[in-house]
Amino acid sequence: MAKGSAAGLIAALAAAALGGQPAYADGPFNFSPFSSSSSSSAQTAPQVPATDSPQPPQPPPAEPPKARNDNPRTTSAGFDPEALERGAKALREINSSSNAKQVFEVIRKQEDTRQAELSAKLAEFKALQAQSETERQRVIYDEQKKLAQQQAQIKSQMARYEDELARKRMQAENEHQRGRNQELVKMQEESAMRQEAARRATEEQIQAQRRQTEREKAEIERETIRVRAIAEAEGRAHEAKLAEDVNRRMLLERANAEREKWISAINTTFEHIGGGLRAILTDQDKLVVAVGGVTALAAGVYTTREGARVIWSYVDRILGQPSLIRESSRGKYPWSGFFKRAMSSFSRGGSASQAEKGLDDVVLNPSLKKRVSQLVRTMTYTKAHQAPFRNVLFHGPPGTGKTLVAREIARNSGLDYALMTGGDVAPLGPQAVTKIHQLFDWAKKSNKGLLLFIDEADAFLCERNKTYMSEAQRSALNALLFRTGDQSKDIVLALATNRPADLDSAVTDRIDEVLEFPLPGEDERFELLKLYLDKYIAQAGATKAGILTRFRKQTQKIEIKGLTDDILKEAAAKTEGFSGREIAKLMASVQAAVYGSENCVLDPALFREVVDYKVAEHQQRRKLAAEGKSA
Repeated sequence: MAKGSAAGLIAALAAAALGGQPAYADGPFNFSPFSSSSSSSAQTAPQVPATDSPQPPQPPPAEPPKARNDNPRTTSAGFDPEALERGAKALREINSSSNAKQVFEVIRKQEDTRQAELSAKLAEFKALQAQSETERQRVIYDEQKKLAQQQAQIKSQMARYEDELARKRMQAENEHQRGRNQELVKMQEESAMRQEAARRATEEQIQAQRRQTEREKAEIERETIRVRAIAEAEGRAHEAKLAEDVNRRMLLERANAEREKWISAINTTFEHIGGGLRAILTDQDKLVVAVGGVTALAAGVYTTREGARVIWSYVDRILGQPSLIRESSRGKYPWSGFFKRAMSSFSRGGSASQAEKGLDDVVLNPSLKKRVSQLVRTMTYTKAHQAPFRNVLFHGPPGTGKTLVAREIARNSGLDYALMTGGDVAPLGPQAVTKIHQLFDWAKKSNKGLLLFIDEADAFLCERNKTYMSEAQRSALNALLFRTGDQSKDIVLALATNRPADLDSAVTDRIDEVLEFPLPGEDERFELLKLYLDKYIAQAGATKAGILTRFRKQTQKIEIKGLTDDILKEAAAKTEGFSGREIAKLMASVQAAVYGSENCVLDPALFREVVDYKVAEHQQRRKLAAEGKSA
């Protein structure tokens, strides 16, 4: 301990001798007061503090030039040992002194104090160094954060710039494409306009040629008809002229005979009357009896006639057929046609399989015919099981067979049928409601069930909000709606119209089945032509055998030559748009043309001529109808 204290004292004295500059253990330079000048100079290299990153190797410092020693007491490095000697002397004095121990204790305390201060300063330095490191790390982090923000901002700016460039580029491309599209559209419109103009010009030219052809054809047909009529008239005039004398003589002889017969009969009658009058006038009693008898006879005849009229009107109102019915299978009175209905029901048998056979002679579209057959079976079995009937609606162009199908459905399902038209209701005025109730009361009396067919139903079953609909028509519609509100087991309501959209919504709500009757196709037109050819041409001169047949005038039969199915198919192709009624009228026109010919023979030329004429007439009628609608 004493040696340590002495060493510390020597160091302090040496430091004082060196000029009072203190040396610290952790300072940049360490001096050893007991080392020689050479060793001291060798250890004067500064100690570089350790850092986190390794330092590159430093080159060895160059040796300082040795100074010239003019003072013999100093070393060549300039060290003066006199202070050391003074320190040694002071140390010896302290050792020889009686207070040496206290001195060393004071020196030790001073050294401890200095060491504590150095430790505090070292700790403060380390704290400052840590704070500096933290600040440096924070600055580095801030710099990195700023750098990252700047990089992100630059990247965002670059992205926005690239997006702006891409958007501008796409906008430019879109503008260019839009311009090209506009040019293409403009070119297409111009091309379409040119094509449309060329098409219109061609169409107008074709229409003009067609009209010219039709006019020439019509002119030729008119000229042909005129020449034919003139020739026929001339032939008939010639025949009449040849037979005129014979007919005149026969008529004169017949007239003379009739005149003589009537003159003799009149003379005989007046002679009897004159004799009776003379007898009555000459006898007063006979005159009174004759006058009284004539008066009584007149009074009896008048009374009987008026009484019979009143009684018959009452019977007709109670038992007769309603005035709205135009056609019915029941007859006007319950006893009308009793024997005929009994025989027909006995021969038919009433089965559904036999009822379907009755539809074989009805020409319809296959799908429509299938639905009609299903409807016939449904009504037949509904009647057999006493279930409610289903109301039906037939709609389609005029003349497509709606009335015929309704009649066949009723006949083949074993029901009675009654036919009325909607146009008969409006003229009745306030009496329409009463007549409709009478109609439904009469229909409910049918034992077999009745199919009530209302043709042209839109005439009084149209929408009730129509301004032209009278109050009487609304009342009639309400009466029909009241009588058809529930499903009936006695009446099947069948409506037919060309315009189903005009029907009142309450009427359509009471409809269970809707059947559309389109215009016949080519196959159906061929079948209709065959049907009406057989009806109007082949069987025109045939008569049924009977008692009165011999007293009737025999009609001449029509001879058919060369009229094959191919010609009928050709006519079916030409008559596109014809309804069944128009085809029937066409064959009736063929019949009239045949009867107007000389030999009553139907050949292909005459048939084609009539067909072409009727087709042209049909087209002209459609054209006039289209012009009327456009006007």
